[in-house]
Amino acid sequence: MKKVTLFILLIDFFQLSIAQEHYEQQLNISGVLPELAMTANHAPRTEAGTGALMPWANRLWVITYVAHMKGTGAGTGLYEINDQFKLRRREESLVGTYANRLIHGPSHQLIIGPYLIDTLGNVRTIDGVKEYRLAATMLHLTDPKNMVYFLSMEGDFFEVNINTLETKYLFDLKKELMEPAGSKPHFKSGFTHQGRVVVANNSYNEKDFNREWQAGRLAEWNGKEWVILEKTAFTEVYANTGFGQPMFATGWDNRSVILKALINGEWKRYRLPKSSYAFDQTSLTEWMRIREVETERALMDCHGIFYEISYHTYGNGIWGIRPISNHLRVIPDFCSWKGMLVLRGNQATPMQFSKDRFDRNPLAGQPQAGLWFGKTDDLWSFGKPAGSGGVWLADDVVAEEASDPYLMIGFDKKVLHLQNLSSVDVEFTLQVDFIGNGDFVDYKTVKVTADGYLPYEFPAAFSAHWIRLKSNKNCRATAYFIYS
Repeated sequence: MKKVTLFILLIDFFQLSIAQEHYEQQLNISGVLPELAMTANHAPRTEAGTGALMPWANRLWVITYVAHMKGTGAGTGLYEINDQFKLRRREESLVGTYANRLIHGPSHQLIIGPYLIDTLGNVRTIDGVKEYRLAATMLHLTDPKNMVYFLSMEGDFFEVNINTLETKYLFDLKKELMEPAGSKPHFKSGFTHQGRVVVANNSYNEKDFNREWQAGRLAEWNGKEWVILEKTAFTEVYANTGFGQPMFATGWDNRSVILKALINGEWKRYRLPKSSYAFDQTSLTEWMRIREVETERALMDCHGIFYEISYHTYGNGIWGIRPISNHLRVIPDFCSWKGMLVLRGNQATPMQFSKDRFDRNPLAGQPQAGLWFGKTDDLWSFGKPAGSGGVWLADDVVAEEASDPYLMIGFDKKVLHLQNLSSVDVEFTLQVDFIGNGDFVDYKTVKVTADGYLPYEFPAAFSAHWIRLKSNKNCRATAYFIYS
């Protein structure tokens, strides 16, 4: 047994050595290989982002997308990269808007876009879904060996037999989830775990910020009925089902980032800072993902901050979330391949630049997307974690009712801004969970006068995993953190 294991390790090392040799032979600009750039045609000019990537069949598979399905671009498609770092556009390629990927274990196939790819690299196309902007593929609730679900960005929900490719339309989620009239659905992700399918729609614009409507959605389906969990923008749903427990969903509102966790059948809500408000709009939060990048290690990309996040929960709570670095780059997917971390990008986006829409980003060049190759540890050398966000923003606060927990660990300088928008003096109690197990203790109580404002600067080196606030009276208040 030891000899067999040693032999396997030697093969793996030999393959990685060959890959490293080919990698070093490429023109390499800080981890970007120009020969692997994927470009769309000049006419009509449109988006050419990378929708998804996945190692499979001894290759790295990538799909690129146009902004919309009809008449907005050409030249995108399905690509494969071999171990010599040679890029090939597959002849099965369709011009479309696809960002879904799932390895279907029972049939040993990769599902990426409308394509099914076997372990030898043979490609089949699912005609029933190829005309839709595909956002997610999910395991079936009752027949996972033979069926999967597909979700489109517009909220079309299908089931597909992965053997016969027979496709059945199940739901129009715009209607099922009661999207506001006039809103633009923008579904981004979905996942099946703990006996339910969970989907995310990241619709968000000025009307959402001003609370004129609530267009975003996080919702779940148990096979019988749909239940709306949140009415605000959500972008990602993910779980490592092999470890059993949590399912994570990430989104945001005008206060801060929202992290939802499904633990033992119960949803819990946490809040995180935003690194940049450049992400605060439907079209600007493209496919921020949670992925396993090292064995049993996951990364979460959320509103411009990379986090490490644990598959495990203890005491029905989240343990092991920590910020790594900030970034401004749009990173619609990432994975491990040949011992490297691969980030995909969306580098230049004319966005519907045509004879009918000639005013959209006229200074952008040829639509293009690229890949970055490096190590997971390189992320710690990116921008230092920083951000801002709150638990209340001109909200009606109920006395002695705790706010959502807000992440504190991993950031250096911290300031809390408190504004009392009421006609009475209010005392606010700051409670911290310094261990990370959900046990909060009183840290400090501060008094804010009627219609008053108070900044509080935390001492140097002070930190806890989570912080939350309570008020001693019903009031209207804002509580906002700035980490730098």
